[in-house]
Amino acid sequence: MSFQKIGFIGLGLIGGSIAKRIRSLYPDTELIATAGRLSTIEEAYREKLISNRTICEISDFYHCDYIFLCTPVRKNMEYLRQLKNHIKDGCIITDVGSVKTEIHREVISLGMEHCFIGGHPMAGSEKTGLSNANEYLLENAWYIITPTAATNREKLAEFQTFIASLGAVPLVLDYEAHDYATAAISHLPHIIAYSLVNLIRESDDNDETMKTIAAGGFKDLTRIASSSPVMWQNICLSNREQLLKLLDAYRASLTDMRDKIAAENGDALLTSFQSAKDYRDSFAVTGPSVIKEVYELYLDLIDKAGQIAAVAAILAESGISIKNIGIIHNREFEDGVLRLELYDREALERSVMLLQTHHYVIYKR
Repeated sequence: MSFQKIGFIGLGLIGGSIAKRIRSLYPDTELIATAGRLSTIEEAYREKLISNRTICEISDFYHCDYIFLCTPVRKNMEYLRQLKNHIKDGCIITDVGSVKTEIHREVISLGMEHCFIGGHPMAGSEKTGLSNANEYLLENAWYIITPTAATNREKLAEFQTFIASLGAVPLVLDYEAHDYATAAISHLPHIIAYSLVNLIRESDDNDETMKTIAAGGFKDLTRIASSSPVMWQNICLSNREQLLKLLDAYRASLTDMRDKIAAENGDALLTSFQSAKDYRDSFAVTGPSVIKEVYELYLDLIDKAGQIAAVAAILAESGISIKNIGIIHNREFEDGVLRLELYDREALERSVMLLQTHHYVIYKR
């Protein structure tokens, strides 16, 4: 790879994760960054992630081979304007925003098509900030690349190779096609999650009964409502045109479903549910294995102090690490009160055998 210095404008979850991966794979590459808070830069410097210990000025990015714009979508456009006269020949500016049309139009208006390649790593979390960044966030995730009409083919190929080296799966798309697709599979679901949570908040009684008994299905569906409100405000406004089309389509779909329920049309409901199930079930067998298998089991526990510690000790004694652990308070859709997630299939199979030997009742998925 022909790069020696990479700059980051914004060093939160996505920017921080990309930087950590680059630092791990390319230790000789110099990384610099600026951020909205000095404390973020100080934290990154203490971790030896970047070489600067104070917030960079725009002019400091002049010698960078790549510059990643990792702030909210509209803020990225502001930085793009500032960078125009502060980059060297051959530098590629890229972004990690989940909306591409708006920034591409800005690139065109600024005459910067030759030095911009849009990017959207389709990975993330409801958690934010550098403290939650990790170098494996991009592992096996789609990384959509949106070149301009003037993008040099060799530069594009080099960037694809670079992104693939980080563990992601690069996919080149037209920026408008990208925005319609992500509005459907990412932006609309976030709006639905936020709206559904607000509906429950407004509908719940004084004892918070709905909140108390919320089961795994509801929590899974609405997990993304814990994402950054500011980020999603930016996304909705930036991708307004495509999102409005899909909101209208979704509203029509909800009305159709309501009409079927009101008419007590069981056959039509079954057809709708079955077609949705069949399509959803097909997700796991398409694409380049970017949907990761989850290695989890559930088990029953007696109501006695130290039971979780006992389970953990059994596995630890055999050198098995637990990736995640949780108590299932409402088990309407789950078997077992304790959920364990392991790192791989071998660990899962060994855990099942060990715990069964100790007379635990196991429910494996």
